[in-house]
Amino acid sequence: MSYQTAVARMFALGHELAQTPSHKFDLDHMRVLLAALDHPERRFPSVLIAGTNGKGSTAATLASILQASGLKTGLYTSPHLVRINERIRVNGKEISDDDFADLHGRIDRIAEKLVEETALPWHPSFFEMMTAIAFEYFAREKLELAVLEVGMGGRLDATNVVEPRMSVITDISLDHQKFLGNTVGEIAREKVGIIRPGGVVVTLPQQPEANDIIGNTILDLDARAVNAVPFVPPVSPGSTQYLVPGTEIGRTGFFYRYPLQVLGEQILVESPLEGRHQLRNVALAIAAAVELNQQGFRTITAESIEKGIRETRWPGRFQVVAARPGWPEIVVDVAHNPAGAWALRSSLSQRYEDRPLIFVFGAMRDKAISEMAEILFPFADRVIATRPQNPRAASPQEIQQAAVRTGAEVEAVEDVDRALERARALARPETVIVVTGSIYLVGELMHSIGLEV
Repeated sequence: MSYQTAVARMFALGHELAQTPSHKFDLDHMRVLLAALDHPERRFPSVLIAGTNGKGSTAATLASILQASGLKTGLYTSPHLVRINERIRVNGKEISDDDFADLHGRIDRIAEKLVEETALPWHPSFFEMMTAIAFEYFAREKLELAVLEVGMGGRLDATNVVEPRMSVITDISLDHQKFLGNTVGEIAREKVGIIRPGGVVVTLPQQPEANDIIGNTILDLDARAVNAVPFVPPVSPGSTQYLVPGTEIGRTGFFYRYPLQVLGEQILVESPLEGRHQLRNVALAIAAAVELNQQGFRTITAESIEKGIRETRWPGRFQVVAARPGWPEIVVDVAHNPAGAWALRSSLSQRYEDRPLIFVFGAMRDKAISEMAEILFPFADRVIATRPQNPRAASPQEIQQAAVRTGAEVEAVEDVDRALERARALARPETVIVVTGSIYLVGELMHSIGLEV
């Protein structure tokens, strides 16, 4: 089977959220598939990360630290920006097309046989197949550690079949209510499903409703909590105490630089992930790395933590991109829910306080578009609503309707490339174009302008 055929067969299964909850949320089916593969998930140690916002940034930072520590490290994340291979990486390198095609073909044949034998009621979903491919690849590569980002929720997510060395819970807020619940408490109950009896969980204080669920679950399961607060610098809202211009560290923009005591030594944290909200994600990654050191991964040192943070790559998160000569500055950010929108707004305020902004906005129909519009659109001089190539995407007209209460001028342009061209035509030399609202929109733009991820 060719790589192109394998990818086409994967997408023919439908988007990971397009199936009914009964199809997606059944770990027994995932366990049947993995048993037929001789349990690859048991052949490498792992860290499992769940949350609403920040889990990808935390995973990428932790994986970079582990790699800088000399450990053969796997990273499994979702969704992807441009290519499906991005989801599965070993030491920062994507799975090859040949390996992806080979593993997909093998697992697909096994899955079809399981369905024929009625061991499975239906073919595994897109996300179950992706997770099985990742686990089989990581087992084949003989990893020393894998960092696994939960796809959605936690309790019944396909990744939750592993027995992790530790669990990490990032910030919890409203998202995917159709699947996870309508309150922060209900969503938190799904997230804490990754905590194991007697296990270790790394987290930070957050909304009271989420704190209660996390704390009570830790007590009920006799788990051990690791608080990442010691690794968060004391930055108050609006503070520029630790901000440095990117030119000092070879980047664009403004980044946080601050000293921390880690493993008995002082390090200088310089993360390439821009925005105050990233301080919490970096802190979670540091706390997880320190805990792994205590668990026997002694190559994780203060020096390797400092190096790994500095070398983290996580594209599409408040990233200033180079488009084409003569174009205005473009920022891409995958703010896909209200919490992400607030984080984006804060970062824009900090960096572009007096610059005019044009938003190119596209979102999935099941997202909180009205709330995101109320947070972001009044902040812009102009908004261009568009639709990425995804069957779940809201139409530009639906975005216009959702944004009525904001009073913002929202123009509808159906095609993403034409939306960007329209933004460019409206822009003055000092204008910043902000592309946001969906990872699929950001990925489509990055692919269109040939930007490496």
